[in-house]
Amino acid sequence: MNLVDTHSHIYGEEFAEDRAEVIERLKANHVTRVYFPNIDSTSIEDMHKMEAMEPDLFRCMMGLHPTSVSENYKEELDIVSQWLDKRQYVGIGEIGIDLYWDDKFKKEQIEVFETQMQMSIEKNLPIIIHSRNAFEEIVASIRKFPKGSFRGIFHSFGGTKEEAEVIFGLGDFKLGINGIITFKNSTLGNVVKEIPNNKIVLETDSPYLTPVPFRGKRNESSFILYTAQKIAEIKELSVEMIGNMTKANAEEVFSL
Repeated sequence: MNLVDTHSHIYGEEFAEDRAEVIERLKANHVTRVYFPNIDSTSIEDMHKMEAMEPDLFRCMMGLHPTSVSENYKEELDIVSQWLDKRQYVGIGEIGIDLYWDDKFKKEQIEVFETQMQMSIEKNLPIIIHSRNAFEEIVASIRKFPKGSFRGIFHSFGGTKEEAEVIFGLGDFKLGINGIITFKNSTLGNVVKEIPNNKIVLETDSPYLTPVPFRGKRNESSFILYTAQKIAEIKELSVEMIGNMTKANAEEVFSL
């Protein structure tokens, strides 16, 4: 069985004390690749260091997270651009629009999102989209570009079947499914049941969104097994089939 975590922040300070054990556990749970989305200029060094530890296991992306957009967003975008010119990355992420906390920098978030989408076109890289309380704004931004300009992942998808269909109409996108699907009050399973198998990838969003039975604790990439098990139950397939299927879907996104 092969499991791929398409979205994990195990390079972060939350894992400073037991990073080696975290890596051992993910390997023990058949995780064969972990993708790191960047947050902002403060996370780049730690992300690069962890990738250098095991470059066949870990792969980095470059991007500016929407909740890191503030008065200095142009400086942060310049840093993203400089790194994209300096070394190879597998994607632009995580990028998007987040209006959950407030909309103080809504205009700037939209500008940053669209600028990084243009970078993805220039570099021929997939985009990893963070959308929170901003689905309409995300869709409007993508539609400013020629149809079919993008491939990538809608990270932490928790929407409806209708929203999924809108996403699939925007470009070659997959849906990132994480621990939310294991929550008792989640209706995501009903949606995932109707989504084509080739449109799903697994993710953890470690250290957040920890699946049952570890909900309430720090999430880590090894816990992706529990999300795979839940999807297998919903799809009435074996966990091995879900793992191999979603691995192939991830490889298609990242052109590996």
